[in-house]
Amino acid sequence: MDAVVLVELTSTQRNLWWGAIIGGFVVVLAVAALLTILVLEVHKIELRVRLVKETLRAAASNTADTTLIAETALGVEAVLAEGLEHHLFLGRVLDKVRM
Repeated sequence: MDAVVLVELTSTQRNLWWGAIIGGFVVVLAVAALLTILVLEVHKIELRVRLVKETLRAAASNTADTTLIAETALGVEAVLAEGLEHHLFLGRVLDKVRM
């Protein structure tokens, strides 16, 4: 039969082993917490990237009709010119009426 040899640890050695075990658990918990925070932040970033993409798609669809801007500007200029003619006409008429 083989003899079993038991090694007795001193109290200092036992305390050091327990300290190492507890320290290892603390490190594992800290790494788990930091990885959880990292995963949550990456998820938040992905959501915000999706929002930015949707906003850019909306901006693209909003500016799809920019060719109408020049045509609208011509119409606005025509309305302003007509308004100016009315203003000048009324200015001449009012001056004659006031006298």
